[in-house]
Amino acid sequence: MGFRFPRQIIASAVWAYHRFAMSTADVEDLLAERGLIFSRDAIRLWVNRFGPHFANCVRRDRPRPNDKWHLDEVVISIRGKKDWLWRAIDAEGDVLDILVQTR
Repeated sequence: MGFRFPRQIIASAVWAYHRFAMSTADVEDLLAERGLIFSRDAIRLWVNRFGPHFANCVRRDRPRPNDKWHLDEVVISIRGKKDWLWRAIDAEGDVLDILVQTR
C-alpha cells in the first residue's frame, strides 16, 4: 500500500514521537525546522497507525542499564515552590529515570 508522503518522513516522525516522548506539536515543530510542513492530525494518524511497531522497536533496542548506577538529588524552584529533582544515572551516564516531587 502506498502512502501520500515518503516512508522515511513518516518513520522519522513516529520514531521521534516514541523515542523522545514528544507531543505531536513537538514533532510538528521538529519537522518544520527541517522544512517539512505537516499537520498535527497527520502526525497523530501516523503515530496511531505505525506507533505500536516503533514503540516495540525502541523498547527492544534500548540499552540495558549497568549493575552500577547512582542517584542525584537537586533542590529546584518551580513557580516559587521548592521541589526535589531525582535522577538515576548508570555507569555510562545514561539517565535511567527522573522524578520531581515535593518533599
